[in-house]
Amino acid sequence: MVTTLRVVAAAAGVHPSTASRALNEKTRHLVNDAVAARVIAAAARLGYRPDQAAAALRSGRSRLVGALVPGIANPVFAPILSGAAAALSKAGLGLLVADTGHDADRAHHIVQELAARRVDGLLIATAIRQPDPATELARARGIPFVMILRAAPGDAAVMADNTQSMELALAHLLALGHRRIGYLGGGVADTRSDRGACFVQVLVAHGLPAEHVEMTQGFDRAAGQRGAMAMLEHASGLTAVVCGNDLIALGCYDAARTLGLRLPEQLSIIGHNDLPHMDLVEPPLTTLRLDYKTMGERAASALLGLLADGSPAQQFMTWELVVRGSTAPPGGWAALGHANAAMPRIG
Repeated sequence: MVTTLRVVAAAAGVHPSTASRALNEKTRHLVNDAVAARVIAAAARLGYRPDQAAAALRSGRSRLVGALVPGIANPVFAPILSGAAAALSKAGLGLLVADTGHDADRAHHIVQELAARRVDGLLIATAIRQPDPATELARARGIPFVMILRAAPGDAAVMADNTQSMELALAHLLALGHRRIGYLGGGVADTRSDRGACFVQVLVAHGLPAEHVEMTQGFDRAAGQRGAMAMLEHASGLTAVVCGNDLIALGCYDAARTLGLRLPEQLSIIGHNDLPHMDLVEPPLTTLRLDYKTMGERAASALLGLLADGSPAQQFMTWELVVRGSTAPPGGWAALGHANAAMPRIG
């Protein structure tokens, strides 16, 4: 049986309106201290919990935030959601998570559903090209939102510094002696496309050709294998590949082995994200690491700022290069001392 405010008021011997004021920290000063203490004790004894739906109708705020991600099973998004949930919880808000896949219509529908539930704001990490109907609907409904990993101009967002990640990756490969380097990334999401553009920008700035860019139609291992097969079969003399994420990099491993290439002697590979167990594959994957839990915390904090009438702002998070066994000097020779040499800044 649900304990209502009327039951608490009856147990404390007061009117329901008095019980309501006593249980609200903002109005408790309007009630006699002894009466307030009696109401609070009765509520605790009876296990009373406020009706959040009724509170939302009265205040116009649900104390809930919606989060849209393109894949709950994707290990990138678990720490993002964990960080966001923790930061929102400290502010007394809950998090509703929805998996949109890469379906723009589904994302639009989910925003409609969340708007009907009067969410206070949205965290949007979907991988959908602009114009994005979900964000357009959020703007039309006046729902504050923060983008994660991508953004259109003017959006509040927390993103990865993809230029910096490419500087780290290419500096490492160039220090090893590579000059024929390709990029393999997903072609669906803006952020990965931007990552590819950053690869071209940094490589060209160093005076090297950037003709070997292959964009897959997905971000998983199978898509990586298909894209790598196409790239490696047509790119003459390619000695290294930078991949848009670790799963694509594993697909590149598969393609290289299918073509009879030894890793890293004949092909060096770098990933992005440092997913769990990338140190256990053979060879262990050299990759770029981002603190995704902190990214979720920052996105939630940015949304809380918007809810407090803050201005939209875009934050960029930096990467850390994790050097493992999938990169070595080209030509079949490897020297640990050379691989760990100081990495020059490019650009």
